[in-house]
Amino acid sequence: QVQLVESGGGLVQTGGSLRLSCAASGRTFSNYAMGWFRRAPGKERDFVAAISWSTGTPYYADSVKGRFTISRDNAKNTVYLQMNSLKPEDTALYYCAAAFRRATGLALEVSYRNWGQGTQVTVSS
Repeated sequence: QVQLVESGGGLVQTGGSLRLSCAASGRTFSNYAMGWFRRAPGKERDFVAAISWSTGTPYYADSVKGRFTISRDNAKNTVYLQMNSLKPEDTALYYCAAAFRRATGLALEVSYRNWGQGTQVTVSS
């Protein structure tokens, strides 16, 4: 099992930026594809971004392309989500997740076995 702890959420105005971090422990981080998902109030949990375990290839939901950037630092066992040009509709609880050596289906919740507790992002208009 890998344990995940998110941080970096907060309250920001429209157009602002935040960087979320997800620190992993317990297993070899570089063996895990990492994903970010979010759940807005009253809605299902949605895919935001993912990064592969072997090549570091990023994947994004259409709603965040060009605004969010996912990256990983295997030496620090951490994955990041840089969020720029934030909008009120980005308000949600953001979760990171880990998928052991997963190369496909990274936009799907079922691909991930390990989840963090979430960090709240609130964008005011």
